[in-house]
Amino acid sequence: METDARGVFLRVNTPFCTWLGYEKSDLVNKRRLQDLLSMGARIFHQTHWAPLLEMQGSISELKLDVRHRDGSSVPMVLNVIRHGHGPTHTQEVAAFVARDRDKYEQELLLSRKRLEVQVAAVERLQAETKDRALFAEQMIGIVSHDLRNPLSAVGMGIQLLFRHAPTDNQARVMSRMAQSVDRANRLVADLLDFTVARVGKGLSINASAVDLHDTVAQTVDELALSFPGRALRHETRGDGECQVDPDRVSQMVGNLVANAIAYGDTHREVTITASVLSDRAEIAVHNWGAPIPRDKIASLFQPMVRGAVGGTGRSVGLGLFIILEIAKAHGGTVEVESNEASGTTFLAVLPRVCGVTKPDLPSAD
Repeated sequence: METDARGVFLRVNTPFCTWLGYEKSDLVNKRRLQDLLSMGARIFHQTHWAPLLEMQGSISELKLDVRHRDGSSVPMVLNVIRHGHGPTHTQEVAAFVARDRDKYEQELLLSRKRLEVQVAAVERLQAETKDRALFAEQMIGIVSHDLRNPLSAVGMGIQLLFRHAPTDNQARVMSRMAQSVDRANRLVADLLDFTVARVGKGLSINASAVDLHDTVAQTVDELALSFPGRALRHETRGDGECQVDPDRVSQMVGNLVANAIAYGDTHREVTITASVLSDRAEIAVHNWGAPIPRDKIASLFQPMVRGAVGGTGRSVGLGLFIILEIAKAHGGTVEVESNEASGTTFLAVLPRVCGVTKPDLPSAD
């Protein structure tokens, strides 16, 4: 179709008339194109169409609503080219109905709105979950901290009772009570460390020059009292001199041995090997028994994760999580090897001089 400079139709084709319900005689030399536009489209014609056409000489892909003779709206895409200049110029307009395109755009907008609603819901759930997790971890820290005082009181009471020459039967009962208090204290320590690691900035260490072999030996001796009837063997390699946090290393060894005793073969010994090499210190704890399934190893160090070993439940609790956090605090790592032939070995690898250099860690194949 073609209009003059004022928008009056000079010629129109049959499809355009059919789309809008007009005869050619109703439009040519009688109506302006802008008279057929919706109110919004007319405003656009005045504010954008005319200025753009004056500047560019053409306009492409204008999507506007054109009114049908019955008053309904027909979405159309228009392309306009100006011929000539001044008040005598003409405009050549190509139009096509864009109902399918309009429907697609509406569906796209609706999909976008639905997606925005879903994203907002997911973000809200994530925020709520994070708040609940933070609250739970803080509560664990508070409760475990408050448990220390009554446990200390029970421990002191047991020590006082031992001073009053108990009978053999009483001594056995008090020994079991003392072992239970020790286990509870270790659990409280793990809970507090878990809270610090998850809510705070990770575990802190106080590294000093120590003899790793002496530190591990002392820990193994204490563990032997806590696990009577289980064989613990301590092996050493290297001179033992390194710079680590002895308390954290003792805690690591304790958790590794407790894990090995809990899930290893009760009739075979647990071996603790301390090695000091040129650039790193290694602590390996080995036990015999059912191997850990390969698909469970990746999640072993996550807190409060349960797996399956030999058809029975294997709860890793917080112990392995704390072990890994201690290794990370030293700048090291922990690896696991487990199979039927050679048993299960947890290997903690730490820099020999903590905080100064990191070891060339072996690959975890």
